[in-house]
Amino acid sequence: MSSSVELVLFDVGGVLGSNGWDREQRENAVERFHLDADDFQYRHEETVGALEAGQISLDEYLDVTVFCERRSFSKDEFRRFMFEQSVAWPDSIAVARDLADSSVVRMATLNNECAELNAYRIQHFGLADIFPTFFTSCWLGTRKPTHEIYQRVLGMTQADPVRTLFIDDRVQNLRPAEALGMRTIHFRDAGQLRAELSELLTTGRVSS
Repeated sequence: MSSSVELVLFDVGGVLGSNGWDREQRENAVERFHLDADDFQYRHEETVGALEAGQISLDEYLDVTVFCERRSFSKDEFRRFMFEQSVAWPDSIAVARDLADSSVVRMATLNNECAELNAYRIQHFGLADIFPTFFTSCWLGTRKPTHEIYQRVLGMTQADPVRTLFIDDRVQNLRPAEALGMRTIHFRDAGQLRAELSELLTTGRVSS
């Protein structure tokens, strides 16, 4: 199999598994722990940027968003609930694993995540067996969809943008990558991803 693509970047939440701490997961937490939804959302919006950029720890985030008042549950209990919201998607992970086994391209992940949740998901999704490198917002100090995060990845890998493929479930994260010359696949399901990857790596183009 020949390909003009040399580097493939996978998003994690929404591609290889459920989102880590997105709106759905936070709504589950509001219901489970009887939080004030509006207050929690306001506090989350004030701190999530710093959390995912690695400027504050998960404990600091929770101190501001949840444990700003006395609670009937512990921080450890809440943190466990957060992690339990992460569910691996075996079909998508199988696509990534098969691509890694083929050894035709370099591979890495590129996602927005706090350090603690990112480490948990790498371990519990078995991603360390597939990807040698993890480009995560908490370690890069910047988040998607800013151009900066893609430029840093390209600089650190020395990959040619036109020979780089980025896979994400959110169009707003794909557009900046495209503006820098990268190829993209808008993820919808594992079957679609496998088909588009196969077409791209064999013909150099995607029909959709």
